[in-house]
Amino acid sequence: MSDPKQTKVVLDESQMPTHWYNIVADLPTPPPPHLHPGTQQPLVPEDLAPLFPMGLIEQEASTERWIEIPQEVHDIYRLWRPSPFYRARRLEQALGTTAKIYYKYEGASPVGSHKTNSAVAQAYYNKVAGRTRLTTETGAGQWGSALAFATQIFGQSCDIWQVRSSYEGKPYRHYLMETFGASVVSSPSELTDAGRAIREKFPDTTGSLGMAISEAVEAAAKDPNASYSLGSVLNHVALHQTVIGLETLKQLELFDEAKVDYLFACAGGGSNLAGISFPFIRENLEGRQSTKIVACEPKAAPSLTEGEYKYDFGDTAHLTPLLKMYSLGPDFVPDPVHAGGLRYHGMSPLVSHCYHEGLIDAISIKQLEAFEAGVIFSRAEGIVPASESNHAIAGAIRQAKAATEAGESPVIVIGVSGSGQLDLPAYAEYLAGNMADN
Repeated sequence: MSDPKQTKVVLDESQMPTHWYNIVADLPTPPPPHLHPGTQQPLVPEDLAPLFPMGLIEQEASTERWIEIPQEVHDIYRLWRPSPFYRARRLEQALGTTAKIYYKYEGASPVGSHKTNSAVAQAYYNKVAGRTRLTTETGAGQWGSALAFATQIFGQSCDIWQVRSSYEGKPYRHYLMETFGASVVSSPSELTDAGRAIREKFPDTTGSLGMAISEAVEAAAKDPNASYSLGSVLNHVALHQTVIGLETLKQLELFDEAKVDYLFACAGGGSNLAGISFPFIRENLEGRQSTKIVACEPKAAPSLTEGEYKYDFGDTAHLTPLLKMYSLGPDFVPDPVHAGGLRYHGMSPLVSHCYHEGLIDAISIKQLEAFEAGVIFSRAEGIVPASESNHAIAGAIRQAKAATEAGESPVIVIGVSGSGQLDLPAYAEYLAGNMADN
């Protein structure tokens, strides 16, 4: 029996997952393949070889249920994994709810977010393949910071295109990336053909992840020593993040929780949602759980709740493969909301497939509701959440209030994907009453 006053569970390093979980092995219906943009045929490994190392290409197409975490990656994970899992008792009290609320906190990583789980793995596989330079995009800067950290560990250079609205609105994020040794530019930039074309057509654009992806892909494709590295969306990225959900299941057992009724996670490109939810989907499919999984996306970029399920490009300049996903279109430029990591026009193909098959649900949250939830959470739990995570917290608070009104006591789990210490200017704007809802 667990202590009735227990607040958190931190697993021993010996209890860390040794394998990543690949949901493709258990899906009732196989997900649609990625397509070559020219031939419209399913991709083959050679199509991706100019951008990715073979180790990651194999993971992208794998149907194996368990993929072993390399020892070198596992050793670096020990810097922050296993991450803590909390019973949000003070939040429950603040809400006066009958629900039991837990949260998995990924803000304990070196850069303060879940993104490091994939960044270290990607940098490792590129090192094995002899790639000495990685290019990438970043929105809020969580992914860029993570890849800057990871490439520093493996002795690689790192060039990052950061979405203009976040580059200007979150300067401490690119200071952090530069501290780790990365080169960071505002996107769209004058450094690439794609960037110059976008700036000529839309000189006042606030930028988007789709634009930044185009620039990073172009830069990698022109350099034989470089790889492109993506922080979300693709299958191998979702795979690396499943350490989150695997740990969460173990930690729930130590709280004597046999059943989770609701799981809330923010969703932009899908890596955080996939990371915590895919192991729960397996539990649901095998009859051990009946958890309702809810993707919480921003109303400013509602790809699941308002997008079309179709083959689409992952970037603005149409340089990427065609992905079957829920999409608002690669030319869609979201409002410059503070949750920069969620300002993406599409959604992970695996997350999209799970949503299409009814394995997860989705809601959209406006900015003011998200930050209201973040402030309530901060004052109760003592952790300032990332702007992105506030969407998941808002969804959970909605559910907790509904449960109280109905006289129910569900178990709710929230994926808190990162720290908001570098998002404080956004909180200041909210607290001053100057924040726009979208």
